[in-house]
Amino acid sequence: MSNVEYFYAAHSAYAYLGSAKFMQIMASAGRDITHKPVDLIRVMQGYGSTAFRDRSVKHRNHFFNREMERWAEFRDVVMPGRPANHHHSPDLANRMLIAALSQGQNVDRLAHRMLEAHWAESADLADPSSLMQIAGDVGLDGKGWLDLADSPAIAAQYAANTDEAIARGVLGSPTYFVEGDMFYGQDRLDLVERALQKPFRNTWPPITQ
Repeated sequence: MSNVEYFYAAHSAYAYLGSAKFMQIMASAGRDITHKPVDLIRVMQGYGSTAFRDRSVKHRNHFFNREMERWAEFRDVVMPGRPANHHHSPDLANRMLIAALSQGQNVDRLAHRMLEAHWAESADLADPSSLMQIAGDVGLDGKGWLDLADSPAIAAQYAANTDEAIARGVLGSPTYFVEGDMFYGQDRLDLVERALQKPFRNTWPPITQ
């Protein structure tokens, strides 16, 4: 059995809402996660999504307000609202995760803690000192990974993750692949759990135009 591939951004609201549940499902299934942090803006541009600021107020209020509030209550996670610094770039945090992965580190807890610290405590994921603290929260020393995060090799891997996501039709964060079958959104986690036990049939012909 292969690992479950996990495409996400370190500041993603919906990745946060599903993170604890996803980790629990994976632990119960005895499966490992292949983390693939991506540049979410580029991924969304890749499939032609409308920029957040260009969407209607009604759309934003539903999907990025009411839906998030309901899911936070349903998942029993702390989510008091949109952090004031949410517009800051998550690139450094994403690259820090990739740097840790390049050194053989299991980043399950670090990735979850980044999401939690941002959404529950308004941590600024663009701030190196905040990222150091987040790593310390899960018993890790993040300094070396932060130093490595700005290296050409890590930048190249970040770009490669993003290019792969676009090529494979990833629609946003979080997206999970189970044996190559894509599940977009934390609201698909029940389907992910079922797919880990028994793959879904795939008999419908693809749309070609």
